[in-house]
Amino acid sequence: MADYDYDLGIIGGGAAGLTVASGAAQLGAKTLLVEKEAALGGDCLHYGCVPSKTLIKTAHVYHLMKNGPNFGLPAITPPAVDFRQVSARINSVISTIQEHDSVARFCKLGARVEFGSPVFTDEHAIGLGGKTISARAWVIATGSSPDIPAIEGLATTPYLTNRDLFSLEKLPDSMIILGCGPIGVEMAQAFCRLGTKVTVIQRSGQILSKEDRDMADIVQQALEEEGVTFLLNAAVLRVGDLGREREVVVKTATGETMALKTEAILVALGRVPNVEGLGLEKIDIPFNHNGIAVNSHLRTSHRHIYGAGDVIGGYRFTHVAGYEGGVVLSNAVFHLPKKADYTLVPWCTYTHPGLASIGLNEKSARKAGIDYTVWSEEFRNNDRGLAEGESVGKIKLLLGRRGKPLGVQILGPQAGEILNEWVAVMNGGMGLAKIASAIHPYPTLGEINKKVAGAVFAKKIFSEPVRKGFKFFFGLRGRGCE
Repeated sequence: MADYDYDLGIIGGGAAGLTVASGAAQLGAKTLLVEKEAALGGDCLHYGCVPSKTLIKTAHVYHLMKNGPNFGLPAITPPAVDFRQVSARINSVISTIQEHDSVARFCKLGARVEFGSPVFTDEHAIGLGGKTISARAWVIATGSSPDIPAIEGLATTPYLTNRDLFSLEKLPDSMIILGCGPIGVEMAQAFCRLGTKVTVIQRSGQILSKEDRDMADIVQQALEEEGVTFLLNAAVLRVGDLGREREVVVKTATGETMALKTEAILVALGRVPNVEGLGLEKIDIPFNHNGIAVNSHLRTSHRHIYGAGDVIGGYRFTHVAGYEGGVVLSNAVFHLPKKADYTLVPWCTYTHPGLASIGLNEKSARKAGIDYTVWSEEFRNNDRGLAEGESVGKIKLLLGRRGKPLGVQILGPQAGEILNEWVAVMNGGMGLAKIASAIHPYPTLGEINKKVAGAVFAKKIFSEPVRKGFKFFFGLRGRGCE
């Protein structure tokens, strides 16, 4: 057997890379973790999930302060937001979590951490800081970066991405957001709540285009009621730098050309894999705009080189990257063949109301040609929702021919938290009877899960044939009130 410096080398210190490094080191593999940024944690910790959700919470609190009368409280006008304080809170949260992703912790686990820009010199070795380091197996987990479109004038016009958004010196008076995906709509609501005039431009006719139209439209309506402006079916023709302002020229759905002025432009048009500069061409690992090609075991064209996380495309979520890291760990270290299974990937858009999903929605079920029925309950009928002033939204349960849950979408308060019950139910292969018969605490938002499951059985249990049978066998006499 060849003599390598390490049993396992990992390129990328984000969710996928950290998962593999932690597990491999604790299992006794001599492990190397290489990160090009100045700290571990990846995009999620420093520029994505953590700062965005921290900002969303701050914006929500400020929104509540301005809406006291909705809860029987006096009306107040809070002072304007000082974004430096908001940014300081964001950095504080990042710093606290960073301790868990520190070099010292991974060294204690047994993994060596190096910083720099690695380049493959052959299929078992990289060049890093003037030295060559080899490993028996490698994992490429370099993540992704904002996709910057080829819009006329954008290259010479200052703009923001998620990497700049959370460290602004001041709150922009106005902002135009390009893109209506999760990042775009989350930040649209957050900045609008903080006091920014926000306009969102979308190429298609629906925000959150992967979601069912009825659910996405309710999110849009909620944001519009708070002051966000949406331009759908609109094409950005060009942008320009006017000094203190930016200009965005768009062609609207009616064919009209509009020149919009704004203080800031946020580009939120998707992600591209971080593959440049790794030397993948030298070792014949194919990749394209979507990412590195891997098989179901997350292997590349070389059996000892794996890919995980955003760099392989697919579901670009932190929790999926962590899951893929576990798949790689099983294959590369345990040597127990394991395939990645994305059948029940949950996700959530953290607007207010939130939109969470697992399994199939109506759009994906129709595309797959699967027959289904829809069962729905609304939050306006949920007692805890009413008590908290949260009456907007609903749950949709999709059932297959034999009554098996195909998917669940929840639009409402704390949607992601409520979805977790369905994550357990669907991954555990449990039937609806389990959730319908379980005792849920009252009053909770999660009771909506029990109610929609119970509705499926209620239609059968309280049907006319059942009533007739009970009358016949038990001498029941029917209605007591006409």
